[in-house]
Amino acid sequence: MYRVWNFVTNYSLLLIAGALIALVWANINPHSYHNFVEFVLIDDFFIGHPHLDENGHVHRTLTMHYLFNDVLMAFFFAIAAKEVWEAVILKNGALRGRKAATPLFATLGGMLGPITVYLGLAMFLGSDVFDAVSRGWAIPTATDIAFSYLVGRIVFGAGHPAVRFLLLLAIADDAAGLIILAIFYPSSELAMEWLLLSVGAAVAVYFFFNWLPRTLDRGNQDRPRSTWMRQKLSFWPYAVAGALSWYGFQESGLHPALGLLPIVATLPHADRAFGIFSEAEQYLTDLLNHVEHLLKHPVEIILFFFGLLNAGVEFSSIGSPTWLVLSGLLIGKPAGVLLFGWFAAHPLRLGLPTGMRTSDLFVIGCVSAIGFTVSLFIASVAFDSSVTLEGINVRDAAKMGALLSFFAAIISIIAGKLLRVEKQNG
Repeated sequence: MYRVWNFVTNYSLLLIAGALIALVWANINPHSYHNFVEFVLIDDFFIGHPHLDENGHVHRTLTMHYLFNDVLMAFFFAIAAKEVWEAVILKNGALRGRKAATPLFATLGGMLGPITVYLGLAMFLGSDVFDAVSRGWAIPTATDIAFSYLVGRIVFGAGHPAVRFLLLLAIADDAAGLIILAIFYPSSELAMEWLLLSVGAAVAVYFFFNWLPRTLDRGNQDRPRSTWMRQKLSFWPYAVAGALSWYGFQESGLHPALGLLPIVATLPHADRAFGIFSEAEQYLTDLLNHVEHLLKHPVEIILFFFGLLNAGVEFSSIGSPTWLVLSGLLIGKPAGVLLFGWFAAHPLRLGLPTGMRTSDLFVIGCVSAIGFTVSLFIASVAFDSSVTLEGINVRDAAKMGALLSFFAAIISIIAGKLLRVEKQNG
């Protein structure tokens, strides 16, 4: 297992710092906090929240919240997509072949379990509650890859096969989360014809700056055209294509934070993957890994502001949606991962990695119940800010559930002790 510790700790500390500052600020002076979140950077701009003016024309307002959630978080999702893309297409990718089968089944259980618990409990609480919260069914399906990895190392040790299993599950969960966001949580009324701009940008940049130079260099070991593209143009054609693709997503009604995904697949990539921001990947010279490492520190800063702009929830907002999200994560995740993982490993005879026990699946489920980043993001897009339940803002209450999923770390450590997990360091 190559080291990813530096990125994870930096990511975690900055995101936690932003979230903690937001919590304190929102509970001390909620008015100034919300003014900061919705601070208008540019009014009547070509990007931003859409509004109808008195003449029925749409104009957009760029706020702090929109800048980070809808524009800059696109880089975070691009990095997640890069890991998924490499895991799927590369010859030794983590999500290829038989070795990925059991983690993929466990991922499915880790999504269906939380959905079942969330919606089941909501129905039990009555039609008023169900109608108010049903749109948030995807919030407890998320797994925060960085925090889960941190806790997984604490519980299992860096050398335990369960840590790699957990990473495979988290990567697959990220892929499913991106699909869910795209399909079920559009940002506005759909205008799918705008996706032609995204598709066109992706096809054009791939053809002219990736496929064509490689084709012309075929049989020439010096690869002059590909080398010239890399040295002279670098990532700039892909940056332009990314801007066009992002704009196409915004105008199409799909969430613009996913706007860079079509471009990720077009960048020249290596023939092997070592994991997110791994030390070994710094020696790879492909453009995809180069771009990822250029984004490393900017994304850490973006995540700080993401936490600051999204985690500011007043404690008085705790209510039914909070407990539904928490129940989905803390009950549905471990149960789903254990049940589906066991079914894949034993009745289907797909097996578990050498050194892993069936009981480890339950502990992995507890670790993967840390939703945080993606759960917060889904909560922010699932509910309109005007939706209330029993006098409580549903969006804020759901966000609090995502924040409180940190308790899954404590539960994971206790579960590891009770089930006698043997830590394997190294």
